[in-house]
Amino acid sequence: MNNWTQRWDDRYKSEEFAYGEEPNNYLKEQLEKLNPATILFPAEGEGRNAIFAAKLGWNVSAFDISEEGRNKALKLAEANDVSIDYQVGELETLDFEVEQFDAIALIYAHFPAGIKSEIHQQLDKLLCKNGIIIFEAFSKKHLEYVTKNEKVGGPKDIESLFSIEEIKADFSNYEIIELEEKEIELNEGLFHNGTGSVIRFVGRKKS
Repeated sequence: MNNWTQRWDDRYKSEEFAYGEEPNNYLKEQLEKLNPATILFPAEGEGRNAIFAAKLGWNVSAFDISEEGRNKALKLAEANDVSIDYQVGELETLDFEVEQFDAIALIYAHFPAGIKSEIHQQLDKLLCKNGIIIFEAFSKKHLEYVTKNEKVGGPKDIESLFSIEEIKADFSNYEIIELEEKEIELNEGLFHNGTGSVIRFVGRKKS
């Protein structure tokens, strides 16, 4: 097991939910505008967002590198009387199909800096034409916030954080419905608390 996987297993193995059991506010707001269809949650951790989507009637798939995250997610799904398909592993090893999904939700999916754009490109292939990406993650400006308050969470290296330019480059074949950098207040479980800076993006795949 590598250090990255170990880090997330350690975070998720306690009984308490690292980021709470409630869905992310931005995801909630965006999903409620859409008709339920098929959706993928990369880096889904303990499942709060996937379970929310399943309760709305979405056909939900998720993946993460953490077995502990999956265990928590499946317990949460059972408690909420829904089912989700949750796989563990690196994206390229999983059996998702080209154009399988109508939506992909990237909520604080901070992949290691060296592969984050590559993963966005792999995910793009899994989304059907006219499919929707919903994205919220920490912006490069967030480094100032986490330096002042570690409780807000997020990566502490600028390369793992996002810029509007990166999102435009990674999702260049998308109609931008919304794309902004914004200061927000986070209150999500143990590890996302306080003021932070995020990039929010909703895009529709053109081709």
